[in-house]
Parts: sequence; C-alpha cells; structure tokens
Amino acid sequence: MSLPYKHNLISTARTLRKNMTPQERHLWYDFLKSYPARFQRQKAIGNYIADFYCHKANLIVEVDGSQHFTEKGLACDSVRTEQLQEFGVTVIRFSNYDVNTNFYGVCSEIDRVVKERINAEEY
Repeated sequence: MSLPYKHNLISTARTLRKNMTPQERHLWYDFLKSYPARFQRQKAIGNYIADFYCHKANLIVEVDGSQHFTEKGLACDSVRTEQLQEFGVTVIRFSNYDVNTNFYGVCSEIDRVVKERINAEEY
C-alpha cells in the first residue's frame, strides 16, 4: 500500500535529492543506496518529505542538523514524528554529528531496526 503524499511536494523532494547535506550524501552513497532492503531518499509522505524511507520495513530515517535541536525545532519534530507515525511508520533520527563521528554505529542501528521490522525471510 502506498503512503499518501501532497503532490506539490514532489518538485521540492527532487530539489532536495540534488542538494543533500554532506551527512545525507555520506549515508546514502556509503550505506543506504546499496542496502539489501531498498531505501528511497527525500520521499514525500503526508505533508512532509522524509530524508530516507524503506517501504519494506516501513521505516523513516532522518538526519538532523543543528536547527532540529532548538526548542522550536524539537517541538516541530515531535509533531512531525507523531503525524508520520499515524501512517504506521517508525521514525528514527540521527544528528549530523552522529553521522560524522559514529558512521558505523549509525549504520549498525539502521540495520538492526530494519531487521527487527521485517521478517528475516523477506530480507
């Protein structure tokens, strides 16, 4: 089943794909692009654009910059996560700092969550 999305977000998602942050680019090209369970980048879901989405695991991976750690950013992310979870997805977040300093730990955690969420036979 496809997740709903706002059609007007598609052009923004395309632009974001072309202009990924260095951390998103690193995670995409050095891990998620060739991950056995397919991930999509900058996927429109509902009123939002998720950094990375795996349909098979119903999982969103977000990579957050410093603006996400302000009072306003944390509040917005909380609402965003709640609304995305209404579609039955799980949202996991990593900071840019995490990707920069603990890349293999980030990859291991994503792998663990994906395997937890899908049947091993389907993986």
